[in-house]
Amino acid sequence: MAINFKDLIQKDREERKHERFSGTLLDYLEIVKDNPQVAMLSHQRMYGLLSSPGVEVMQTEEIPRLKRIYGNETIKKYVFFKDDFFGIDQSIMKLMRYFHSAAMKGEESRQVLYLVGPVGAGKSSLMEALKRALEMAPPIYAIKDCPMREEPLHLIPKHLRKDFEKILGVKIEGDLCPVCRHRLKNEYGGEFERYPVTVSEYSIRSRKGVGVVPPVDPNNQDTSVLSGSIDISKMDLYPEDDPRVLSLNGAFNVGNRGIVEFIEVFKNDVEYLHTMITATQEKSIPSPGKGSMIYFDGIILAHSNESEWNKFKSDHTNEAILDRIVKVEVPYCLELDEEVKIYRKILGNSSFNAHIAPHTIEMASMFAILSRLAPSNKVDPLTKLKLYNGEEIVEKGSAKKVDILEIKEEVSREGMTGISTRFITKALDTALSESEHNCINPIAVIDTLIKAVKEMAIADDDRKRYLGFLQDTVKKEYNKILEKEVTKAFIHGYQEQAESLFNNYLDHAEAFVNSTKLKDRNTGEELSPDVKFLQSIEEQIGIAGTAANGFRQDVTSYMFSVMRSGGTINYHSYEPLREAIEKKLTASVKEISRVVTKARVRDKEQDSKFNAMVEEMKKNGYCAHCCNVILKYAANNLWRD
Repeated sequence: MAINFKDLIQKDREERKHERFSGTLLDYLEIVKDNPQVAMLSHQRMYGLLSSPGVEVMQTEEIPRLKRIYGNETIKKYVFFKDDFFGIDQSIMKLMRYFHSAAMKGEESRQVLYLVGPVGAGKSSLMEALKRALEMAPPIYAIKDCPMREEPLHLIPKHLRKDFEKILGVKIEGDLCPVCRHRLKNEYGGEFERYPVTVSEYSIRSRKGVGVVPPVDPNNQDTSVLSGSIDISKMDLYPEDDPRVLSLNGAFNVGNRGIVEFIEVFKNDVEYLHTMITATQEKSIPSPGKGSMIYFDGIILAHSNESEWNKFKSDHTNEAILDRIVKVEVPYCLELDEEVKIYRKILGNSSFNAHIAPHTIEMASMFAILSRLAPSNKVDPLTKLKLYNGEEIVEKGSAKKVDILEIKEEVSREGMTGISTRFITKALDTALSESEHNCINPIAVIDTLIKAVKEMAIADDDRKRYLGFLQDTVKKEYNKILEKEVTKAFIHGYQEQAESLFNNYLDHAEAFVNSTKLKDRNTGEELSPDVKFLQSIEEQIGIAGTAANGFRQDVTSYMFSVMRSGGTINYHSYEPLREAIEKKLTASVKEISRVVTKARVRDKEQDSKFNAMVEEMKKNGYCAHCCNVILKYAANNLWRD
């Protein structure tokens, strides 16, 4: 379809005509009367921007995976954040609770929103998302030429406000800035209704509604960065206390009715941060020079790393600021599936177009999460990773499921240390850049990560632990996955065979639990449950002896509960049984080791099977090059006698 750029531009121009309003306070009062929402305060505006795209409320009792991760909590996924943030739903929920309460003019409306977390966890990205939301917001009505872009209702004198509030249906909060007060008196003779009103957009680049405060040199902390300064060039023209000498271009002036962001906030001396106290609690900021305080309506955002937060809060003299902070921790992602989404998004936004073999990003993500998990006395690190990913884990030699809530109780705060997202991204970039065949695979990425860890400036104990994860835990897990993958490609009708084993197990387990016989589907003969067959499946996941009885009861009761609730069952339905069946199938393939070895030891029939297996693997996402590399690796590392 041909695109007519002129029509596209013209359409946008027509749609934006209403945004070029220009009138007086009288005109604006009619607008507010029809739509009181145009006069909303900054926190209410931000909450509306973040919540209006929608929210998905997930009742965990209805979603088994989420119930395993979060217990009986209600999880809310906000559409605004859905495509950009993964694995930090609880942090986003806390952030949204802050904005909801602040929008209702609760105490949070007079508090600083402070994000703390490790490097690369997403603090800055969350800040950027909030600023981006503001830039996409409809224009606001503001007093024309006001350096604070303030609310036009401030023009209404205090003694008339109650009457106007009843008529308009809004609460008028705040006072005129010194510049507008001077102009009202001297240019309009106090006739506030004649004062011009215009519309103004939000813009980060133009410093409209978004003020940013970077860390300032402690030896040169100029507060004009925050609240503006005196314009020395006008001192000869006007008296020192004349508002016309004020240059209200500080971060708080710029961020009025929007956002003021403090980057690495606690790298500044505490004296420099005192403006926060009045800006939050009293909603006013100092005027440059000797002028009066200026009304401020804005969202104060701050963020830093945890070490700086700990140092700051340890000083009892900082209590005044600490009391005005709502702290939201932003830890690293601890869910494997969500971590994978992060790298897929990052790679999708890059210009890399190389082929990425199956499980490559998963292995890198697995290492990242293992590094972030605290050691447990109840389970090994890999089992803990799987539990945090919502997988159902059965204790070895038992039918009892491992309880994730018990594991979480071992440590109060998790995900605040470990390998950052940026570290993994750089390793993936390195592997992609060094690839000679425009293809990367798990083996190449694991090797790249090992080299990167060896070069890290970290404690020897941490380096040893990280290398152990890569060279042992991750590599062994990949070997298991690869074994299963090759088996699936090798066995014709793998799915059908797995389902057959599943159905047979279910039939025999049900008969065993109920002490009944079952009918042979072909002959109709009544048979006793085949205990040896049941044991051959159960032993694959370490269940034996009396534990097997409980396991069979668990399986049958779980399957019938699924059927009663209208669900369908297959060999994927119950995670431990699925694992056992897949291990049983893998163990039954005796000739894989010969088929995947070098071509010179394969006969014609084996060669035919090998080629069929390669074609099946290609269907599953492998290219010719990575298939060759993966199978050579399998030949050297799997099925050894």
